[in-house]
Amino acid sequence: MRKAVSFLLVGAMALSLAACSQTPSQGSSTGDGSSTVSGSITGSGSSALLPLAQDAADKFKDKYPDVSITLNAGGSGTGLKQVADGSVDIGNSDVEAEKKLEADKAAQLVDHKVCVVTMAPVINKELAQQVDNLTKQQLIDIFTGKVTNWKDVGGPDEEIVLVTRPQTSGTRALFQEYALDGNEEVSGSALETDDSGTLLESVSQNKGAIGYVALSYLVNNDTVSTVAIDGVEPTMENTYNGTYPVWGYEHMYTKGEPAGAVKAYLDFVTSEEYASHMEAQGYCVTAKMTVSR
Repeated sequence: MRKAVSFLLVGAMALSLAACSQTPSQGSSTGDGSSTVSGSITGSGSSALLPLAQDAADKFKDKYPDVSITLNAGGSGTGLKQVADGSVDIGNSDVEAEKKLEADKAAQLVDHKVCVVTMAPVINKELAQQVDNLTKQQLIDIFTGKVTNWKDVGGPDEEIVLVTRPQTSGTRALFQEYALDGNEEVSGSALETDDSGTLLESVSQNKGAIGYVALSYLVNNDTVSTVAIDGVEPTMENTYNGTYPVWGYEHMYTKGEPAGAVKAYLDFVTSEEYASHMEAQGYCVTAKMTVSR
């Protein structure tokens, strides 16, 4: 009996020592509460998704300080191209990869739908004193160049200045599909940028200007005014209930299944823990949508 007891004690001690000698796996915590998630993450693409990606990165680094994260904009097309060729870990996009890449390259990517974004038409605040609503047809006529003066849609005698996006922009693709019913924006526009901050500045400084941005860029910005479409304001509430039509899923693409720090970051972005922060920035939580696409 004593031999049996001794054998059990030795076995238990051996297991204990083996457990203590193991290093914590990635994503776990050490005894003092510090994280073992480490490494670097790079991402690029959608300017509409950049504020959320950056905010999530900051909060993620608070939890996992050993992770380095570098994020850039450049447009959805750029992000998708870069993740496909392996120059970044994550390609942020307002549209599905198939709309920007050849089928064989898109097939190598894994789609992570992280949230829903609302796109809002924005105009100069002085102009907004006379124009606060446009029908969808009026919006189409403006962006396709059929209407070039605000007086033709109930506004002042003021030339319309379009502030548009480049062809690589997923924001442009989303707005074209759901606000313009697929109609192509007029080419040769005087002002074109994929930087939403620059767009807002251009609209605020030109009385006749109109452009469009993600709702997230308007949370702490009152330099421009939004325009309702067919009487429906571009708000999160109207996006959730399906009455406002110009919205789309935001995607974070990886080349193959993510692992390590990249997977931990994507899990954090889509977690319940982060959901309230997502809404505070003007993005909709996908699970709360009452409509889908």
